[in-house]
Amino acid sequence: MNILLVDDHPMTVQGYENALMKDGLQKDHLNFIKAYSCEEAYRAIMNAGSASPSYYDLAIIDRGLPRYEEQSLLSGSDLALFVRKVMPDCKIIIITAHTEIIVIYEILKKIRPEGLIIKNDITPHNIAEIVIDVLRGNKYHSPLVRNCIQDIWKKEIMIEDHNRQILMYLSKGFKIKDLEQIINISASAIQKRIIKMKNVFGVTDDSNLVKEAIKQGYI
Repeated sequence: MNILLVDDHPMTVQGYENALMKDGLQKDHLNFIKAYSCEEAYRAIMNAGSASPSYYDLAIIDRGLPRYEEQSLLSGSDLALFVRKVMPDCKIIIITAHTEIIVIYEILKKIRPEGLIIKNDITPHNIAEIVIDVLRGNKYHSPLVRNCIQDIWKKEIMIEDHNRQILMYLSKGFKIKDLEQIINISASAIQKRIIKMKNVFGVTDDSNLVKEAIKQGYI
């Protein structure tokens, strides 16, 4: 079994390897390929792909990785999408320090990883159990990820892409007239969406809408 481990902290990568050599995986003749940036991971994937497009059985990828701009790999999320493209049978576990609800939702929606773990949920004892579960064909979301999913469903309106974009741009100081050009929705339609979001968040003005969205972890 070939496992790609990608994290910009070598000690973290070594920790994953040590944990996976124990508790139920040691009999599977594990072969670990390690990378510490998007560029190193890209080369490891391409080198393996030249031998077999199904070389990797599992990739464990940290979302916060040094960029490889030459191949437009700007984060671990981009790298995971690249793995999906060139090795579609490879199972993916993404690990992230981010707990913002929108970040978690974007990972789930765009990448659909077999596993998504917030770093604070990882222990030396559970990482092997998670990997075994994923390799058996199950999906795994760590407790903090599940909390984020529950929160975003509480605010169903935030699942809509345009609404999340509007909030993100408002938080950066853009005006509604600017958003009309950026998001390609009329100003009146944008205003209607903002009114609905205010009702959901229980606020009466745009600035408090942004503050409340930040407070609740949507931005």
